[in-house]
Amino acid sequence: MNHFVSNPLATADYIIIAGFFLVMLAIGIFFSGRMKNLQDYFSGGRRVPWWLSGASFYMSSFSAFTFVAYSELAYKYGFVAVTAYWVTVPASLLSAYYFASRWRRVAVTSPLEYIEERYGAALRQWLAWLGIPVKVIDDGLKLFAIGTLVSSGMGFPLEYAVFLSGTIMLCYTFLGGLWAVLITDFVQFVIMGMAVLVLIPLALQKAGGLESFFMNIPPDFFSLTAEQYTWTYLFAFFVIIALNYSTSWSLVQRYYSVGSDRDARRVGYFVAALNVIGPPLLFGPAMAARVFLPELENTKEVYAVVCQTLLPVGMMGMIIAAMFSATMSMLSSDYNAVASVLTNDVYKRLVARDATNRSLVFVARCSTLLVGLVSLGIAFIVIQNQGQGDLFQLMVKVFGIFLPPVAIPMLFGLVNRSISNLGGLAGLLTGMGFGVVAYLFGGHYPILREVQYITAITLFSTIAGMVIGTLARPNSGAQQQRISRYFDKMISSEFLSIDDPAAKPLDFTPLSVIGVSVATLGGLLMAVVVLTQPLRDSVMSLCVGLSMMIVGGLFLLAPCIRKRRKIDDSME
Repeated sequence: MNHFVSNPLATADYIIIAGFFLVMLAIGIFFSGRMKNLQDYFSGGRRVPWWLSGASFYMSSFSAFTFVAYSELAYKYGFVAVTAYWVTVPASLLSAYYFASRWRRVAVTSPLEYIEERYGAALRQWLAWLGIPVKVIDDGLKLFAIGTLVSSGMGFPLEYAVFLSGTIMLCYTFLGGLWAVLITDFVQFVIMGMAVLVLIPLALQKAGGLESFFMNIPPDFFSLTAEQYTWTYLFAFFVIIALNYSTSWSLVQRYYSVGSDRDARRVGYFVAALNVIGPPLLFGPAMAARVFLPELENTKEVYAVVCQTLLPVGMMGMIIAAMFSATMSMLSSDYNAVASVLTNDVYKRLVARDATNRSLVFVARCSTLLVGLVSLGIAFIVIQNQGQGDLFQLMVKVFGIFLPPVAIPMLFGLVNRSISNLGGLAGLLTGMGFGVVAYLFGGHYPILREVQYITAITLFSTIAGMVIGTLARPNSGAQQQRISRYFDKMISSEFLSIDDPAAKPLDFTPLSVIGVSVATLGGLLMAVVVLTQPLRDSVMSLCVGLSMMIVGGLFLLAPCIRKRRKIDDSME
């Protein structure tokens, strides 16, 4: 028996979704005139507050697919969904402790610019030309994923979902660079948090309360592992997440956009804290749904069904905005990071070494536009063809093959002086070669395609390739001296901060921009609900809207309070 019945969105929900998109676009327009050079466009002038960069890291590390995959896992198996997501906690702690400050020191406008100094030009170009198409294809599939979730689960047309989210996100990223991405990420973080916090008590109430929930869930529902999700599987998953958190172009960008090593580490620690708190809140409603929706046929729709079952008009629009937010945060970050590689590692390195700041910002915007349009085109190609699910699963496997060979040479380049130029390139090619062979043989031996085995194969073959390549052709004396100078420079005290007296201060306050945006959306929610719904059906939406206005007001007051404290301190 399927409890899901399609319930078209009300006018109020569409207005709220439209208002959400307009606020995101307004943020992009606000920052459009403030992008003077590549450092502004791709690293926020390296003056981003750690809390803002950390929230953006968190939002950029998952997409709407998280609501589908993990919620389905929570509905079927229970707490194992939280266990699986909690592997991100040690991954983010390791990334913060060992790599955050090094990333802030070696990268300025691109995550690959240090590769040439460490390994030479060949590996830098290999990583750029290999990474760009893989990222763009992945982004197209993520656009398709958010469109599928919203259209199948909530009655929002698939093509509109893909086109609107893709176009608006491309516009604000194109206009405002990294600052627009960071601010919109934080606004989306607040919206998603509000929507999720509302669902938790409603889901538990629908399940009959905590006592009824615990009495009616299946046995072992709170086990840490389940069926194929064994400790071995989770460890392999941890390795993949740890590599991704430490080398993903869009995520490490959050480390080198802040102003000091200490702030870079704070970014990772903040992400770890959010990853502890987030999973129970995100996946709790799907776990509770096992009690009040016990015979759901299409378990992939569980989060959408829960929302439609429990949320009133107005809040439905807000939860859709939150789901858009999850994917839009990840994609806008990817667009900006991929454009940084196209501009800095391809155009500036190969085409115009002496380009002016103005021309480079123009190329950066064109690169962003190109990446976004190609991703949007890929999403529509997937929509128009059958077998989209198979393609999506194929890409998941492909990224399992590609991640260790790409990530390991990058990480060794940050911490190890011994691996030679040839060793880095050999590790990349060997790991990918063995991964592809294992995947092909997996047609006859399916065990090779399981995440535990294919991760181990690519991991160890990459390391072996690096060692063998280094032994076959060590660096020359001149190359080794250059690498030593590179490491001496990286660990020198000159990198501890970027407090430059000649640097221009920000001509805006991030807190104020966030405050206006959140308060505007909260006011819109209240106004729309009051004008379109009976008061008795509007209490929850009004409370959420009022809460958003209060939060926005606090953000607006924060700069004034900070300024007042500085004045008082100076008087003392």
